Amino acid sequence: MIGGLGPESTVDYYRLIIARYRARNPDGSNPPLVINSLDLLKGIQLVDTGRLSELADYLVAGVECLGRAGAVFGFLSVNTPHIVFDEVQRRSPIPLLSIVRAACDRAKTLGLKSVGLFGTRFTMQASFYPDEFQRAGVEVVRPKEPEQDFIHKK
Repeated sequence: MIGGLGPESTVDYYRLIIARYRARNPDGSNPPLVINSLDLLKGIQLVDTGRLSELADYLVAGVECLGRAGAVFGFLSVNTPHIVFDEVQRRSPIPLLSIVRAACDRAKTLGLKSVGLFGTRFTMQASFYPDEFQRAGVEVVRPKEPEQDFIHKK
């Protein structure tokens, strides 16, 4: 897991992975899990200044570390870096799961026709959620600009 960029979501994913594993394996064991915690501030600065190729390089280096540590697949535990997900996935030495695609698959499973999108300003304004969901026939509703500012600051 590439974490740290969103420490709160990293913790949430870690807890959920452990809980799901323990539900399937009630023997008290834990799954092998590698977390590469990247610098939140650096990631935000790269996105904020439009240095997306540098963000992709930063994330690819993080994923390469996961591969060297023995991970057989990986994922980014935060939304905003999915701005460069396709590039990172293309260059990744291990298969990557997309939380955007997983969210879309879940929305389809639930039979949803539209979903709301809250996140950083970058996530709410980018096209990676609307594009993925549109291909599945699910509308993404984004907050209006003043609402995006409020949500982004929170």
